[in-house]
Amino acid sequence: MTTRILPAVGDLDAARSVTTLLSQLPDAEPAAPVGDSTQLIDTLARLAGEAIEELPEVVLVHERIGPVPALELIREVSLRFPAVGVVLITADASPGLFAASMDAGARGLATLPLSYEELANRVQAAALWSTGVRRHLGTGGDVFTGPGGTVVTVTGAKGGVGATVTAVQLALAAQASGYTAALVDLDLQTGDIAAYLDVQFRRSVVDLAAITDISPRVLSDAVFSHDTGLALLLAPGEGERGEEVSDRAARQIVSALRSRYEVVVIDCGSQMNGANAAAIEMADTAVLVTTPDVVAVRGAKRIVRMWDRLQIRKAEETVTLVNRFNRNTEIQPPLIQRITGTRMSGTAVPANFKELQGVVDSGRMHELDPRSTVKQALWALAGELGLVKPAQGAEPRGGGMLRGDRGSIGGRRRKGGTTSGGGRK
Repeated sequence: MTTRILPAVGDLDAARSVTTLLSQLPDAEPAAPVGDSTQLIDTLARLAGEAIEELPEVVLVHERIGPVPALELIREVSLRFPAVGVVLITADASPGLFAASMDAGARGLATLPLSYEELANRVQAAALWSTGVRRHLGTGGDVFTGPGGTVVTVTGAKGGVGATVTAVQLALAAQASGYTAALVDLDLQTGDIAAYLDVQFRRSVVDLAAITDISPRVLSDAVFSHDTGLALLLAPGEGERGEEVSDRAARQIVSALRSRYEVVVIDCGSQMNGANAAAIEMADTAVLVTTPDVVAVRGAKRIVRMWDRLQIRKAEETVTLVNRFNRNTEIQPPLIQRITGTRMSGTAVPANFKELQGVVDSGRMHELDPRSTVKQALWALAGELGLVKPAQGAEPRGGGMLRGDRGSIGGRRRKGGTTSGGGRK
């Protein structure tokens, strides 16, 4: 049986050494090495999207891979692609690291400098395990499968620009169109999603922070099932407990959610910390919400530059949404695009807070009038981001009414800033 092997090695010399040894293994089919964690996850997701059988049996992760640390990367691969056997390549053969790598989901550990015999044994063991998993996968076991859903983060350029309203409406649009959707509040100290949706809750994201193995059952115990069908993972009621959610915990939580739901929308607030930085780095799409005023646009520019310095996300990989848009304001979307260097959404949200006042005060954001220009704009944004299924008989990504909401639209990409709305957080 041929064993497909995908090395994840950032160092060029180490990559050449690993590739040379792999080419000598019998019945091995090594792929070209990937240079970082992002490329590895993207490659596996693409292959899994075609079929589980297309995934390599073995992935080799070098200890100096980045930007995600090796153990965190192994954990994410194990959660999202359980049919892949992962082997860690490291110079540290201590019992502590061995135990940590096993806890993360590795199937073996190969020590540097690599020897042919050790590498062959580790690859063979991981491949046999992978083959066994694939034989039984899909028989109803309690495991995560597949490449996972789409993750979208929503961040405010500063407080009060409408990030939470945006996140809530994006998730509602995805759910209404037929996707399974989760809405996560990673504004850990001042999160308001529970207030916007009139939710009384006992469990929060903090309850998952200390768990090293988040199974589907553990995850379902932590989320709140809302009347709309949304799965809610909420910020803690006591803001100081937000410090318990580390970047490692956030990565694991996002990976588990991605593997369980087709769409995951995360409200990251406007204050950066390790947890929401990890979520933004992992996201398929990062939305940055700003209003067309000097203070907010400066805040947007500051956040984009910080993400770039910390290697969280590049400016061109960020989508900026203009909230409370008015055609008469001096600051228009093209100017914001030049200042921030980001991509502008094809939808802008009109300044019409009166539409939101009643549902915000009553905590019934999910009952916002379908005729609301704010709601129509945000649901159009959901269509633009690919978060809604097209109406039956409609062209993909086109506008159309979503199931269960006659007045809302799926959204069509439009050029420039168009009228559409905003609430404030």
